[in-house]
Amino acid sequence: MSSDKYTALLKQLRSPVTLVAAALLLIWCVGMLGRGYWTPDEPREADLAWRMSWQAQKSVPLLAGEAFCEKPPLTYWVAAVPIRLFGAQAWAARLPNLLYAIISALAVGLLAQRSAGRVAGLVGAAVFGTFLLSYQVAIWLATDAPLLAAVSVALLGAYRGFYATGTRERLRGYLLMHAALGVGFLCKSAVAWMVPCMALVTLVIWEKRWRELWRWELYLGLLVQAAMIFTWIWFVYVGEDGPAHLKVFFWNNLVGRFTRVDAPSELQYAAAHRNSPGKYLIELPLYLAPWTLLVIAAARRAWRQRRSPLDDYRPVRFALAASLPPLLFLSVAATARNVYFAPALPGVALLLAWWARESLQQADRWDVRALRATSILLMMGVVMFIAALAVIALDGWNTMSGHAGFIMISAVGLIAAAMFAVCAWTAAAHRPLLAQCSLFLAYCALLAGPASQVYTRVDAWQDLGSIARAIERSAGDKPLILFAPDETTRATIDMFARTHVGLIPGPIDVAAIARLQAAVAAAPQSLILVQLPGRAPWRAAANVAANANAPDVATALSWLSAAGLRPARSFVLPHGRRYALLESMP
Repeated sequence: MSSDKYTALLKQLRSPVTLVAAALLLIWCVGMLGRGYWTPDEPREADLAWRMSWQAQKSVPLLAGEAFCEKPPLTYWVAAVPIRLFGAQAWAARLPNLLYAIISALAVGLLAQRSAGRVAGLVGAAVFGTFLLSYQVAIWLATDAPLLAAVSVALLGAYRGFYATGTRERLRGYLLMHAALGVGFLCKSAVAWMVPCMALVTLVIWEKRWRELWRWELYLGLLVQAAMIFTWIWFVYVGEDGPAHLKVFFWNNLVGRFTRVDAPSELQYAAAHRNSPGKYLIELPLYLAPWTLLVIAAARRAWRQRRSPLDDYRPVRFALAASLPPLLFLSVAATARNVYFAPALPGVALLLAWWARESLQQADRWDVRALRATSILLMMGVVMFIAALAVIALDGWNTMSGHAGFIMISAVGLIAAAMFAVCAWTAAAHRPLLAQCSLFLAYCALLAGPASQVYTRVDAWQDLGSIARAIERSAGDKPLILFAPDETTRATIDMFARTHVGLIPGPIDVAAIARLQAAVAAAPQSLILVQLPGRAPWRAAANVAANANAPDVATALSWLSAAGLRPARSFVLPHGRRYALLESMP
């Protein structure tokens, strides 16, 4: 390689774009590929994808062999491909998440660049990839990661279409929006439409551009969506129990998320994750961590510059239109989970990207204070990680392997984070872009260093696969009955133990116990698996020997003797779930 090419390559590697891309890729890989399946939800989603990798009928996902009509199947179609190639390991199931995260960050970065310039594009991608909520969504095996990617692309298309100067450009933008929304619908149903549609309607009202609602370019892309969505609906309809499945998909699980509907108790989705007044506003600072104070500074600047020229203020209007209406709508819904707000995060990232551009021109004292306060928060994060790692080391040092790696990786991450946080403090007053970059690198150092070592310890608490395999070894060739199992238990046994089991659904009451007694009477050799309440202590050893804690099982299951059953063996994870294997009394 010539010296000129070598110099150009070094400059490219040192460029901010390469630095941000490498840091994001590192923290994504640590979170996605460096841990097993964790509760809640991931074992269930893994079983759905694993079943999809070999089931014959692909239009309806199956959980432990039964139709699971909460979400359309696109996420499971995609995850089934690496599972079929590499097996049901967690890293294989999450491999598509890396693609979703890259698409999301690129779309938000392009949106910010198009509306506020190159620096804003880089900042937008960086902060969006590191919001605590968006990072959680990116690394978690669930339908929210592809949904967030689809919504991010849809917002990019909506911006291009709404602010286009020509028919061809407008048509391309809206077609991109509709194609992305079609993909988002196949990931998580009509909730994919919420943020882009609210953003467009809000912009039309705010800017009084009523004519935009009558443009044919806005609606032509509906044909693309219809072709994607109705093709899937048709295959569901012609399948077994098709009309009943469609009712669950579109009535119970969609309408039932926002209000109570007439449905059986197991399909009353509004009964779970109940909302409360102000819940999202109270939790919002956590969703936006560690950039919460920067977002507050951006909102303050946006208010002070609200009378700016129309074109200069365009990024702020789009950002607010994409974030505030969904926040208000979610606040009055019947159910509430943090991931429901994730599709609104691109709007918040765009606001922060605009603020970064404006602060480069003239950073006021509030901007400097926000940067320095964020550096203090990251230093506090360093201290918290030191405490957490110390507790982990003291608790399980004798059973932990790779002590040198644990110490080295943690130390490097903590030292790097502290150094970057100090750099951000000193640069905040005169070099705000350097301060922002230092804060980003400090946070990434925490996620790549000490956080990765915390993951390894949490894995020991979450290794349900080992429990399922131990249960299968203990059961041998005897029939196995799951008594009042939750979705996690059903999915874990299905993936790691056996696909054919008896099932007595909960809740545990007189009727359920009577059904269990009848099932055992019909097959006296059956073993019954039941989850014990509570969690095991930190120092508990996994797979406790037979009858080692039989008194504890009998105490936890007060109905045991009345049902004519006794403990055969118990299984626990340290600081995790506990299960008991029961058998009939002689």
